[in-house]
Amino acid sequence: MSAPLLLMLAICTVWFPSPSRWPSGGRLALAPWAPLLALAVLAGMLAGQVDAIGTAGLALLAAAAWGTTHAPRAWQRASLLVLTLLLALLLALHRWPGFHNVLVVPSAAITADARPFMLYANLDKGAAGLLLLALLAPRIHAWREWRATIGATLLPGAVTIVLVMGLGALAGLVRPALKWPDFTLQFLAINLFLTVVAEEAFFHGVIQHRLQAALQAVRGGTGLALVLSALLFGAAHLGGGLAYAALATVAGAGYGWVFQRSGRIEAAILLHFMLNAVHFLGFTYPALA
Repeated sequence: MSAPLLLMLAICTVWFPSPSRWPSGGRLALAPWAPLLALAVLAGMLAGQVDAIGTAGLALLAAAAWGTTHAPRAWQRASLLVLTLLLALLLALHRWPGFHNVLVVPSAAITADARPFMLYANLDKGAAGLLLLALLAPRIHAWREWRATIGATLLPGAVTIVLVMGLGALAGLVRPALKWPDFTLQFLAINLFLTVVAEEAFFHGVIQHRLQAALQAVRGGTGLALVLSALLFGAAHLGGGLAYAALATVAGAGYGWVFQRSGRIEAAILLHFMLNAVHFLGFTYPALA
């Protein structure tokens, strides 16, 4: 688990002060997450969890994401954005070769009436999320911003959680089931850092954020950007069935709502993680069999 742990630590350091504020003595100053990501990949290679093709995919994603904001011409930035989204999607869906993710919990049903599920520490999805978060998503850059971001999240967040879980119960997907399995802390950490961060960085930190900028001159463009990102988020969950995808669309609208209110990706990450934690700890997980 050393590679996943290093990757989680790298994600945490995204919020460390910018190296531009540190005296570098004329030497190249790297963001603290970069060497930690490199260490995570190296640990993954030594453990047989990542090979050269996987490393090349992450390097290509990093270069494309950086170029999305630094390329000199608009068409270059647009082309690199498309490439960034494509590469991130392939990595998140485990379609880019070169990764052998760690199985943390083998197939098991947490409660007698639940579908079995497996828990993986996905280095490919987690690393892609880190790169999108660090290079493209609008983030908090000062501690004073946290209070405003949390304040913008609380009420719409509570509404979203009650609505999504209530609809899930009415649709027969879940029922109340309080529990604390032995692997709860592992699940929560992996879910936050290697799943939620990646999904929010992709769907809201990049897609909704870019759509809002592109549609800002259109009447109702901000709302349209929210709806489109929610529909895409729901479509990404079609593997769980139409009812599950519809519920994910409602959840995605809630995440997009708090992102829009705050202008910071941390609001969407916080709400997404809270809803997942409530689902895992308080209801059938992942769904009724």
